[in-house]
Amino acid sequence: MHATQLDAATPRPVLVFGDSLSAGYGIAVSESWPALLDARLKAERSTYTVVNASISGETTAGGRARFAAVLKQTQPAVVILALGANDGLRGLPVSAMQDNLATMITTAKQHRASVLLVGMRLPSNYGSDYTQHFAAAFRTLAKREKVSLLPFLLEPVALDALAFQADGLHPTAKAQPKLLDHIWKSLTPLLTSAPTNQTLMHQ
Repeated sequence: MHATQLDAATPRPVLVFGDSLSAGYGIAVSESWPALLDARLKAERSTYTVVNASISGETTAGGRARFAAVLKQTQPAVVILALGANDGLRGLPVSAMQDNLATMITTAKQHRASVLLVGMRLPSNYGSDYTQHFAAAFRTLAKREKVSLLPFLLEPVALDALAFQADGLHPTAKAQPKLLDHIWKSLTPLLTSAPTNQTLMHQ
């Protein structure tokens, strides 16, 4: 085991760990909100840089399986954890989704990364009981694990049909700046508080 000392000038990654909503599905990757986030950080001469490890179709189970390896590789200061939508669309048990997300949050904390948990809501045709339980899971988890929460990623565009691609699920390129502004409000406090001068321990 050895230690690496990071100074204030060392770029620290902001890891975006999500599904197709973060991977730029159906649009150019450069137009996706994580790419726009990286551009904004660079424009502000921030010491942070964005690493987007999102995969289209990813569930929380799939994310959990690869999360530790991604953390070890990237050593992020902040993790934007934006998984769960595919669990909901597939009608998977909410309890299993919560458990997977909780495990990833715990692992992120062990790597000294701050976490922004990004929630999701489901269409009403999934039934009121399931949709309410699903949405509440993110709030419950954030409170229990004491991490920041953005309750609904698509909130600024959810009611605008023109903001979505033909599938009605994935936002268009024009909608991405609105998503970025929405996320930015919750992310900024974490960028301010995340340590940039610390010792990271590597195996």
